[in-house]
Amino acid sequence: MSSTDDRRFEILHAIVTDFVGTHEPIGSKALVDRHHLGVSSATVRNDMAVLEEQGYITQTHTSSGRVPTDKGYRLFVDRISEIKPLSAAERRAILSVLDSGVDLDDVLRRSVKLLAQLTRQVAVIQYPVLSTARVRHLEVVALSPTRLLLVVITDNGRVEQRMVTLREGADDDTLVRLRTMFSQALDGQRLEDASVAVADLASQTPPELQEPVVTIATVLVETLVERGEDRLVLGGTSNLARSAADFTPATGGMDTVLEALEEQVVVLKLLAHTQRTGQVTVQIGEETNTENLRNTSVVSTGYGASGTVFGSVGVVGPTRMDYPGTIASVAAVAKYVGEVLADR
Repeated sequence: MSSTDDRRFEILHAIVTDFVGTHEPIGSKALVDRHHLGVSSATVRNDMAVLEEQGYITQTHTSSGRVPTDKGYRLFVDRISEIKPLSAAERRAILSVLDSGVDLDDVLRRSVKLLAQLTRQVAVIQYPVLSTARVRHLEVVALSPTRLLLVVITDNGRVEQRMVTLREGADDDTLVRLRTMFSQALDGQRLEDASVAVADLASQTPPELQEPVVTIATVLVETLVERGEDRLVLGGTSNLARSAADFTPATGGMDTVLEALEEQVVVLKLLAHTQRTGQVTVQIGEETNTENLRNTSVVSTGYGASGTVFGSVGVVGPTRMDYPGTIASVAAVAKYVGEVLADR
């Protein structure tokens, strides 16, 4: 990139930074006064004219300053050289908040609340996806001789509980045999393989255990097979009110953004762009391919552990956002929520 291009990006960088902070169109005089650009006002005006011609900035009305376009934000984000690191105190605070969660639901609720506070945007996290999980533990609990509680715990912290009703009562010895058989068949299995193992177990069981094994296997297969819907936790929707001016009536205003966020399918589609941990994805404006979110950006990443993605986490906010700070916060929360769930 030439020195001229570098200078013009420096001007674009200054426009983005100032506009995010002030929400006011930025003029050439303001740039010269606030930033040490090392060139004359005339050069800044000429460079701004080129940036506007190239589609990186635009003029809201005649004689006003310039504001970044989606294309300008995209170049700005693409040239962020590294994620701004959080301080040691901030990292400890995040880990402390998440590690205090009593179960999966609580950890995810804490995650979105914390991320919404850090970014002042709407935060969203996807429940761990079952197809990526392995069975960590299976427990069979007798509630009565004919009623059993099955508890499946996965390595991503998800807990599934199902009731089983047997035609005949199971004594303690039978219960121990059932627990051992199913635990050995499922331990460490990926859920997509576990259902096959359970089905095989039902076909190989001794005659005296045929009825309880088939009954339990039927319930387990239904539990282990990936469900069609995924669940989300949303937090910080009130933060949209802070940015109400960013959502123009021409695109439906803030109400259309809220309507889109209420549709879990829409949000899951946006999060689907994130397939790996450690890599933050930024979708800006039209890149969301969602009519109601044309004035928003989505910053998201995967969370998990040991190379396995449990789900996705991110924020939704106006295109006029602090991208470096938001990317850093999303990356940090994703890292620690993955670690916390993996340790449980």
